[in-house]
Amino acid sequence: MRPKLVVGNWKMNGSRAANAMLLTGILEGLQDAKAASAVCVPAPYLHQCQDILTGSALAWGAQDVSCQQPGAYTGEVCASMLQDFGCRYVIVGHSERRAYHGETNELVARKAQSALDAGLTPIVCVGETLVQREAGQTMEVVGAQLDAVLAQVGPAAVGKLVVAYEPVWAIGTGKTATPAMAQEVHAALREKLRACNAEAAENVLVLYGGSMKPDNAADLMAQPDIDGGLIGGAALKAADFLAIIEAASRAAQ
Repeated sequence: MRPKLVVGNWKMNGSRAANAMLLTGILEGLQDAKAASAVCVPAPYLHQCQDILTGSALAWGAQDVSCQQPGAYTGEVCASMLQDFGCRYVIVGHSERRAYHGETNELVARKAQSALDAGLTPIVCVGETLVQREAGQTMEVVGAQLDAVLAQVGPAAVGKLVVAYEPVWAIGTGKTATPAMAQEVHAALREKLRACNAEAAENVLVLYGGSMKPDNAADLMAQPDIDGGLIGGAALKAADFLAIIEAASRAAQ
């Protein structure tokens, strides 16, 4: 059985005071968790996470990374900078980056490569819009998104990826894919991974990222190819985030 992983994506939320309370609350309830966990936070708060979380069971990471090496790229944050702050993970290709910043499949693939080159674990996000789902294009869309990354990083790096399926129509809307709907896509993504590297694919964690909450986490993570969650709003409340981690811990046993 694969381990479980729960990652909180804070998006553009936080303050130093609020972060300290949230992280302290999570750490207080995390002591007996069997599932791995992490938070991906806005870049200005990476140093705070490093200060508070070093030596704890809660890992941390960033929400984006540049595909460029250090240089004249104003406003960008490169992978070596994330290393400086002890990051383990970095989210690449989140639907909001694709939609609001025009990130293409190819750019996301290059960002994943930059993360790998720096020893970071990219959490590669894939997902379809409601229009695409209703048009029966889900597998085509998510398959193309993942294929671009696999073509870039190659078979040898498959085992170093985390993949997150985030149906765009279920992010922040209160809608959630049923466990069966999510499992169908997760299984298809694992087949893509197997086609690239069959052995490594069995150990790649594929997370669900579409409004996972305490009341649906257990049913989602009971599915054979759902290995945890990429959590948005619920990650901003210690009690909710801990409840999801507890559900993941039970599913991992």
